[in-house]
Amino acid sequence: MSFDPKEFRRALGNFATGVTVITAQAPNGEQVGVTANSFNSVSLEPPLVLWSIVKNSNSYKVFEQADQFAVNILAADQIDLSNHFAKPSDDKFANVDTQPGVGQAPLLTNTAANFQCEKHQVVDGGDHWIMIGKVIEFENHGRAPLLYVQGSYAGAIPFTGAKNEDLNVASPATLARLHDSAIYLMNKVLQKIQENYLPKQASTGLNSSEARLLLVLSDASGVTLDDLKNLVTIPDDDVKNGVESLQSFGFITPQLVLTQKGHDTASRLWAISDAQQEEVFGTFSEGDYASFKQQLQALLKQLP
Repeated sequence: MSFDPKEFRRALGNFATGVTVITAQAPNGEQVGVTANSFNSVSLEPPLVLWSIVKNSNSYKVFEQADQFAVNILAADQIDLSNHFAKPSDDKFANVDTQPGVGQAPLLTNTAANFQCEKHQVVDGGDHWIMIGKVIEFENHGRAPLLYVQGSYAGAIPFTGAKNEDLNVASPATLARLHDSAIYLMNKVLQKIQENYLPKQASTGLNSSEARLLLVLSDASGVTLDDLKNLVTIPDDDVKNGVESLQSFGFITPQLVLTQKGHDTASRLWAISDAQQEEVFGTFSEGDYASFKQQLQALLKQLP
């Protein structure tokens, strides 16, 4: 069977994953760290986990030589660390806080969790090596994890209460204190907005990262690829892949300028956004809406 590898990659991007940095140290002291979202559990007894690394990776020789490796599951505020370890660098651990783990594999600080592993098996997986490790130590820090879906970073929003109102026992009558919590209410509002908005955005045929890139390019001029990487919270490789997709769709030129087709699609995306905004805030008075936005802006400034 033959199909477009880019479309295959886009389809795989619909499966949301966590984000990890896998680290190891070779017998000669050389350390490596790579960003990976291929991590998964294999077995509880014995405790086995896996991840995969592309065969032509410069880091593979260290993982091949090392008898241990560490899986650092990144927390939601560690996007910069994810991007850092996804890029080539002479010394990826410069100015990065670490502690030595089993086999001297570096453990990153303030992560959601980490797993220290003995190398159990290496399996040939096409253009990747599948690294299976036996967990010998782990730490669960309980921090909110960083997620990755459709080429973009994301955060987890816990769903609460049944979708069917007839079955929903998590009502203000039964859980009064919870429904008086501003944090709970904000989560519920954001959940409902995303449930309604994201399918409409996807109707354009673009995934989340591609739509975001097109909207940014439609709102700015003279933007380079490096500028774009700094303007969006998207992994660098996915910015490059997203730009390639937008070019293949005929939405932008190689100079990152929107074509007429690109302008038409961007206008459709903005219209979807405006319609969603009107649907959510249409009952607000002009003064209430302005006050609401001011309060949100104030919150953003005071939060760390």
